[in-house]
Amino acid sequence: SHIRHAWDPHKSVAQNLAEMGLAEDPNKAVPIPKKLLGMEVESDGQQPGKKIVRKPYVVNEMELEASLPEKKSNTLSRDLIDYVRYMIQNHGENYKEMARDEKNYYQDTPKQIKRKINVYKNFYPEEYKNFIASLKPEKMEVQ
Repeated sequence: SHIRHAWDPHKSVAQNLAEMGLAEDPNKAVPIPKKLLGMEVESDGQQPGKKIVRKPYVVNEMELEASLPEKKSNTLSRDLIDYVRYMIQNHGENYKEMARDEKNYYQDTPKQIKRKINVYKNFYPEEYKNFIASLKPEKMEVQ
């Protein structure tokens, strides 16, 4: 978005990027020294022409945005939550029965189902505790 706002449609891509202080060709911006390639070539010590950066705020804003910590999205799909709750409600901790259940559309193995349940436990620990607590009275009434 920073580049989009600073972009001048009347200029070429190379001109726009040069004004923002960005490289058009990364191979030219950060060249590999000839010494690393196995050839020793003496250079005359002059840097290729330095370009004037007219819009330095673009690079500064991009660096600031990149330095912000990532937001973790701790959500699971509604389908996965419903699947896990159904399996726990009908089979409890019996993963082999869960694997044979007709709602096991993806033919998950018992270990895969256990892993999905553990993911659900880790993402929503309070919801899981409440769900298990709500199942206990139902089990007692049935027995």
